[in-house]
Amino acid sequence: MMDLMDLPDTRDKGPRRRVRRRRAAAAIVVALAVLGGGTAAAWGTLGPVVSRFTESDDWDGSGSGSVDVKITAGDTGRAIGRNLAAAGVVKSQSAFVAAAREQPKMAGIQPGTYRLKAHMSSAAAVALLLDPTAKVTTKLTVPEGLTVQQVLALVEKTTGISGDDLTKALADPAALGLPAAAGGNAEGYLFPATYDVNPDESAADVLKAMVTQANTVTATLGVPPEQLHDLVVKASIAQKEARTADDMAKVVRVLDNRLAIGMPLQLDSTVSYAVGSTNKVTTTAEQRATDSPYNTYVHPGLPAGPISNPGEDALRAALAPADGTWLYFVTVDLQTGETRFATTPAEHDANVKLFQQYLKDHPE
Repeated sequence: MMDLMDLPDTRDKGPRRRVRRRRAAAAIVVALAVLGGGTAAAWGTLGPVVSRFTESDDWDGSGSGSVDVKITAGDTGRAIGRNLAAAGVVKSQSAFVAAAREQPKMAGIQPGTYRLKAHMSSAAAVALLLDPTAKVTTKLTVPEGLTVQQVLALVEKTTGISGDDLTKALADPAALGLPAAAGGNAEGYLFPATYDVNPDESAADVLKAMVTQANTVTATLGVPPEQLHDLVVKASIAQKEARTADDMAKVVRVLDNRLAIGMPLQLDSTVSYAVGSTNKVTTTAEQRATDSPYNTYVHPGLPAGPISNPGEDALRAALAPADGTWLYFVTVDLQTGETRFATTPAEHDANVKLFQQYLKDHPE
């Protein structure tokens, strides 16, 4: 947000400065008149001095061409004016600050990249900065529960950054800031949120912002580094299996209860990830027999890594599971997301029948 309060008030000083310049210029003109016949020679000497006193520190008009200028968080009005002047958008910092003071809405200018013009009047530059169409920063919203590949596809579609560049960026986990717990795999660490992507940002810049946000959230939640891997894995499962924060916390409790007694997790969500299936509901017997470290029907314990990129609710659920003795869960209504939890096989069988009836009622 732009802060103009730290700047000296130029609204009154500007006119006084121009009056002093006009007076000085007038005195020079009077002196030239007194010189009479030597006017031409005198003008050759004094002309540049007169120009210096009378020349405006602002340009006229709306400018031409195209100039992209980035405003970063914390930039003051003085800093913005300096950057605009350096880019050739406005003629001087002082003229921009004076014009900005006349427009109260400039105090709310947001960070981002703005497409302006060269040689604009300061008033025209202020007006264009306040025009929403001038901001060329792209809003990238990453929903919870997407896989890395789905995130890459979304980034490419939204920003135009090529899939090849994004894939190459993933190949350098250290540059992205991935924690040691990730083992070089970005799955689970591209945090779902809305990001501002500026035209000059690279694939690595965009992905690093997501990893940085994931690191910030897990640090804020107080996740111990030695628990980070398992916690993100559990959160990624809860994100895929449930819709509400309460249900996510129950799903994690089911995982912990099964792990505590050595019971296989048997999760269709991990199998779907293993085989690259887009079916979010069920899996086939053949898929459940796939020999993959993500297949929790075949291999005991947690899958080898996260199966999605979880949001904060899922991470909180993994950090503080609900209290309960449940060993089973099933979503019985795919429209509402209603999920039933059970402790005994008989209870679970009754819930499964509800799900089967739902599928019959909704063959689509």
